[in-house]
Amino acid sequence: MESLFTLPLVNGAKVRILQITDTHLFAGEDETLLGVNTFNSYRAVLDAIKAQQREVDIIAATGDLAQDQSVEAYHQFARGICELTAPCVWLPGNHDFQPAMVNALQDAGINPSKHVLLGEHWQIVLLDTQVFGVPHGELSEYQLEWLVRCLEAYPDRFTLLMLHHHPLPSGCTWLDQHSLRNAHMLANTLANYPKVNTLLCGHIHQELDLDWYGRRLYATPSTCVQFKPHCTNFTIDTVAPGWRYLDLYPDGRVETEVFRLETSEFHPDTESDGYE
Repeated sequence: MESLFTLPLVNGAKVRILQITDTHLFAGEDETLLGVNTFNSYRAVLDAIKAQQREVDIIAATGDLAQDQSVEAYHQFARGICELTAPCVWLPGNHDFQPAMVNALQDAGINPSKHVLLGEHWQIVLLDTQVFGVPHGELSEYQLEWLVRCLEAYPDRFTLLMLHHHPLPSGCTWLDQHSLRNAHMLANTLANYPKVNTLLCGHIHQELDLDWYGRRLYATPSTCVQFKPHCTNFTIDTVAPGWRYLDLYPDGRVETEVFRLETSEFHPDTESDGYE
């Protein structure tokens, strides 16, 4: 089993998680994605989070941290996230290059663990859905077996499951081609584990709150470009970059809230017809 991270809590009554996702950083600070400078939007999100002065127990970065797969892009991410006081865990997205990602983040002191015990009542399991070189996701047999081992080891804990790709259609036809291809296998695996009550993903660059086989499924805005909901073809949204907080309570309840930058500074190029 991969290394286990046990986290003492700031507030024993609940666990607060900050989710940051899809930063799409480059080695250079002047690079743009679909018209948005991703370094500047990431910095603006971090500054807004710091200004909120909320106590956070752990930060979760749910993939696509780099756009150009460079070591320096991951250094850019690490330098920013290390300005926040809470520890950070992460998982890869379809745009990430794991050899560079693993080394750069570990060198920066960012925890590589994919299984986190939070206080006495909760755990996080972070899954790798990346299929290198393609935009869709899939869970390997190893990942599914490892998930079961984590759940069997701590059967009394509620579980927050994190993954990059969404297992349930988002309502965007073009995005749903790039979802988790074997979501049915994940559903079958979880059938006997009702305490896995919440799933959290990135990838779709929009806010989502859906029911998936009786579990809550959340997706969160990107820190850069947003994708317009309920579109057949690739469509960029003009809403601001965002982030999410989740509060996990001892009885299994989850309260969550999405925030966005209060600025129109990061306006995308709405004429763009896609990106790689």
